Amino acid sequence: MDAYCLRPDELTDLTIEKLGPPTIDSPLIQGKRHFTDDHEKILLYSHSENLKEYENSDKQLPMFERAGARRKIFFDPKKLNCGIVTCGGLCPGLNDVIRTITLSLIWQYGVKKVLGLRYGYAGLSSDAPQKPLPLTPELVNDIHLKGGDILSSSRGPQDVDDMVDNLEKMGIGLLFTIGGDGTLRGALELTKAIKKRGLRISVIGIPKTIDNDISGIEQSFGFSTAVEAARLAICGAHEEARGAWNGVGLVKLMGRGSGFIAAYATLANSDVNFCFIPEVPFVLEGEHGFLHSLEKRLDEKHHALIVVAEGVGRGLTEKKGTQKKDVSGNIVREDIGLLLKKRITEYFQAKRKPLSLKYIDPSYMIRSLPADSNDSAFCVMLGQNAVHAGMSGRTNMVIGYWNQYFVHIPISLTILKRKKVDPNGHLWQTVLETTGQAHSVRNLDCRQTSSKEYKDMG
Repeated sequence: MDAYCLRPDELTDLTIEKLGPPTIDSPLIQGKRHFTDDHEKILLYSHSENLKEYENSDKQLPMFERAGARRKIFFDPKKLNCGIVTCGGLCPGLNDVIRTITLSLIWQYGVKKVLGLRYGYAGLSSDAPQKPLPLTPELVNDIHLKGGDILSSSRGPQDVDDMVDNLEKMGIGLLFTIGGDGTLRGALELTKAIKKRGLRISVIGIPKTIDNDISGIEQSFGFSTAVEAARLAICGAHEEARGAWNGVGLVKLMGRGSGFIAAYATLANSDVNFCFIPEVPFVLEGEHGFLHSLEKRLDEKHHALIVVAEGVGRGLTEKKGTQKKDVSGNIVREDIGLLLKKRITEYFQAKRKPLSLKYIDPSYMIRSLPADSNDSAFCVMLGQNAVHAGMSGRTNMVIGYWNQYFVHIPISLTILKRKKVDPNGHLWQTVLETTGQAHSVRNLDCRQTSSKEYKDMG
């Protein structure tokens, strides 16, 4: 089963909510372009294993609504104010999405006003740190060439009713929320509060996570840039390792709960000897542990290259009896990269063997970079389809990419669970074959993780 596939028993209703029937001719209809009809659907499953449940059954195959411009829209552009909010950490492509949404609203649809809400959901509160930033074509003209986030961001929840009050005060009818699972959970709560009040405010999510770990999404923006930047860091670590006797290059990459960056960066640079991801059990000590395998590698080749995702080794990095969390609710752990550096150094000192270890952590540099060409193009398509969906009156949904199509996905599906690398799947098997570690570190053999254990990870 592909890592990003959801089991049939996990699926929520894939119907997309609408504020009402679209009755206004789209301004795009004046030009010659392709429009998407509501009946156009994209199958959720393409693998025969997932389709077995629907064979000889009255169950309808689950399908996503295809994204795209509609002939009829719900909002009158001349009377519409829109808002854009970004939450969570930085991610390559944030400015690209902000720019595309702004230009699509103003140039394509002729929307009255677009406001950038500063510092995440805090910018929607009555105690906002800064006033909303009016977004114009002139202001966003070249922001896609820069890293970071023109709107700035924040973490942590805000009072939902207070945010809805301020949406009303600002006259915002269409809100775009750009962020990860925490942001999307906040967007879901916003839509519930808006619906409870009977307001006609649309909330459209654009999934943002450098870790590529949002459920129901094949790929999120920023991931391509992250893998390419990580590849450069790994290349540097490899040369450092080869440049010394018993040289070790240790690279820590982002991936709190999912190891997609580490796995793909390892495949992009096939010199990696050990790749560690959160989804696979990690053993440090003992005959079949990592330290013993590293020693064997250095005895034979005298250099080694290691890639580790930040969420690896929870048993080592979590102190017993302590569950300190950050403002986003994530458990704060010891840095696995620094811990491995320390333990490797101590191990070889005790063995009285020479070691030259270079530790590289490019995490924050990677996430603040401008988007690469793949991500930039991807962001434009995400942003435009988000605008089309919002103008048509859809709400409580996310623009996603599935089976090479842009689709409408209910927010409830994207926050169902965290997407993870399947330890029994093709991606991880390819990593094991590329690094060769399946033969040297038994705890990293994909066969060590059962199907039930993998399901429980979700």
